[in-house]
Amino acid sequence: MRIKVINPNTTQSMTDKIGACARAAARPGTEVVAVSPSMGPASIESHYDEALAVPGLLAEIVAGEDQGIDGYVIACFGDPGLKAARELAAAPVVGIAEAAMHMASLVGTRFSIVTTLERTVGQAWHLAETYGMARFCANVRACELPVLELEQPGSNARERILAECRRALDEDGCDVIVLGCAGMADLCDAISQALGVPVIDGVAAGVQLVDAVASLRLRTSKRGELAPPPAKPMTGLLAPFTLPDRSFRHAA
Repeated sequence: MRIKVINPNTTQSMTDKIGACARAAARPGTEVVAVSPSMGPASIESHYDEALAVPGLLAEIVAGEDQGIDGYVIACFGDPGLKAARELAAAPVVGIAEAAMHMASLVGTRFSIVTTLERTVGQAWHLAETYGMARFCANVRACELPVLELEQPGSNARERILAECRRALDEDGCDVIVLGCAGMADLCDAISQALGVPVIDGVAAGVQLVDAVASLRLRTSKRGELAPPPAKPMTGLLAPFTLPDRSFRHAA
């Protein structure tokens, strides 16, 4: 089993950390390949960032299909480009927000999401509604913590995230915490031990979920909305994204 974990931003130190957390969560015998696109934003903290991250992400999906990858995890809590990735891939594709919310609903009755910046709270609520998880979501809370601060040695990011998680438990009526950024993946166990409740990291949840789907020999349906996109010319900067007119090798 080979799982490709794609960090849609271009910060290599974060990709390395995400890859380590993904490998720690993977089953024995599962190979995890962690990558960043060759182009895109250094971090994803806005709709603009997300839109510009998607082309590089999709290029990694196309490359993975040529490499025979068995499943993909999109390691950004906005789940950017998820539907487009599923159009391109026969192998299953899971977003970490999707995986984390579903996992949280299995181990508690209500979860709160603790994320980075206030401006991303609306997107997290939108995804909860999209995935049918809004009834389980007690609140979405922000630490006002820039994503790249998670990569800075000596920052107080860990303390600020833990404090917000405590407030969530005290004020929201939740019994599970979901960490709302892939860059928080390495904090999951420590926060869970400090709080005494389940804390869900979407990277680990995504790896486990896509591994289970692939192990069942399930593939992304190619009937209807997730059929391969029609081949057509792309121009300008997007010319390299012109798709060949071909059948997908693993299409089901």
